[in-house]
Amino acid sequence: MPEQPEAKGNGPLSGAVGPAVKPQAGYVNNSSAATGSSQERVRVYVDGFNLYYGLHEQAGRKLLWLDLQDLSQSMLKPNQVLAGVHYFTARRRNNIQSQANQAVYLNALRARGVDVIEGRFQEKSVTCRGCGHQIRSYEEKESDVSFCVRLLEDAVQRRFDVALLVTADSDMVPAVQAVKRQAPSARLIGLFPPKRNSAELRKHLHATMKLGLSKIRGAQLPDPLVDGTQTFHRPTYWV
Repeated sequence: MPEQPEAKGNGPLSGAVGPAVKPQAGYVNNSSAATGSSQERVRVYVDGFNLYYGLHEQAGRKLLWLDLQDLSQSMLKPNQVLAGVHYFTARRRNNIQSQANQAVYLNALRARGVDVIEGRFQEKSVTCRGCGHQIRSYEEKESDVSFCVRLLEDAVQRRFDVALLVTADSDMVPAVQAVKRQAPSARLIGLFPPKRNSAELRKHLHATMKLGLSKIRGAQLPDPLVDGTQTFHRPTYWV
């Protein structure tokens, strides 16, 4: 399958219209187009670590206080409505300060209405090739699987017309292929984080865009973020 051209710029999902696809036999189209609604439902799926490492590589910790709800809203076209934002991550275990910073951020995202789905870090032992000693390490588990399962589940349940995938991880390709089989009228758009790219993932999506710095800078959470009786401050280390 030839690569799809990457949408230019960082505006709304103007490059998100893919070719018409003939529905499979027995497929019941409950999309907004089929039901006569004038608004397309957009769901956003965020690969937390893929985004984090892209942001960190681009600008250190300066842009980590990112409002995913606001960012997602800024990507919509006038005829689209945001149906949900889902953020997939795992709690860090190897650094107390990092754990505290992450906890504040996840609580802030939840206060903004983001659905945070947590995996886990699994401890493992690694043998040093130089000295032979055992070194304790941690491996992230379940986040990518949860991302793929939720995307496919939502597609089968007809919970979106457009899925915006904030990731450049080619491990997502099988899930993308499954969604295209099960919900052929849905459109799958890739929003690649800074410093991240995947030619393999791109060729299976209907369109892709790069997440630009202007969008990121314009979608930072307020500091402090006040939500009822709760107040969340940007970690002092994230400057």
